[in-house]
Amino acid sequence: MVNLSTNIGNIRLQNPVMPASGCFSIEYAQAMDINRLGAVVLKSVSPVIRDGNPTPRVCEVRGGMMNSIGIPSKGIDYYKNKVIPEFGHYTTPIVASVSAHTAESFSKAVKDISETAIVAVEANISCPNLENDGMAFAMSADSTYKVVKEIRKNSDFPLWVKLTPNAANVVDIARAAEEAGADAIVMGNTILSMAIDIHSRKPKLGNVMGGLSGPAVKPIAIRMVHQCYKAVNIPIIGCGGITTGEDVIEFLLAGATAVQIGTASFLNPNAMVEAIDYIEQYCLQYNIKSLNELVGQVEYETTPVNDLKNVISS
Repeated sequence: MVNLSTNIGNIRLQNPVMPASGCFSIEYAQAMDINRLGAVVLKSVSPVIRDGNPTPRVCEVRGGMMNSIGIPSKGIDYYKNKVIPEFGHYTTPIVASVSAHTAESFSKAVKDISETAIVAVEANISCPNLENDGMAFAMSADSTYKVVKEIRKNSDFPLWVKLTPNAANVVDIARAAEEAGADAIVMGNTILSMAIDIHSRKPKLGNVMGGLSGPAVKPIAIRMVHQCYKAVNIPIIGCGGITTGEDVIEFLLAGATAVQIGTASFLNPNAMVEAIDYIEQYCLQYNIKSLNELVGQVEYETTPVNDLKNVISS
């Protein structure tokens, strides 16, 4: 018997697979068994009602897709009264994702949403910080520390902090999140990109630039997960380009305790369940009794010349 369970702080999940925020809705129940998932991460909610970015918001590119959704939101009350209850009759734990533009509004939103039937809050600090000229909180260690510390002033609820791969040194930022009180790190998010239609000579996204996701970003996400694993002591939830069960195993070996799958589910709504099935078969094949035997167990044939905690490329 294989034990696929994993712990994110004090939260025990039956397996390490969950959807990435913004890539899952209740309609997926028509194509898959939601009770098979380790957790359900809901789309990010903003404290204020937002329309999102101009259209077109999504475009396909070689190796993945780009999006510039802009986190449209109907507000916290709608999220609490309509969105979260939709998943109430499933056994899968629910994780709420929160986005806000100031540290104070982040703190208030986390406290408010934590009073619902969820097990954790994912603070999406990849969003613009109006207190720092619009630069995302997670672009610097200082602003990351400040927003997480502000959240912790009002709530000790389980807190996952979602970082951005667009920062220069994610290790320093991960350490800042841990020091300020994060229970886990979600590494990472989409990579800022741009695509142009050569016939119209216009950007393919209405907001000009957007976030790249899909298989093309996986090697970058793997590298960042491994760097953070070497630098912090809290669990890391890997995210970026995961398509198959093989990809999940790779993230676990790099140091992830759990993973989030996003773009793959747009192509194959059953991608997460298929990944769970593969993990079980892989563990049986290699006589692995617990996922703890895999986490961070990548083996180096030689000692890396550069410090894994700090190197960007070589």
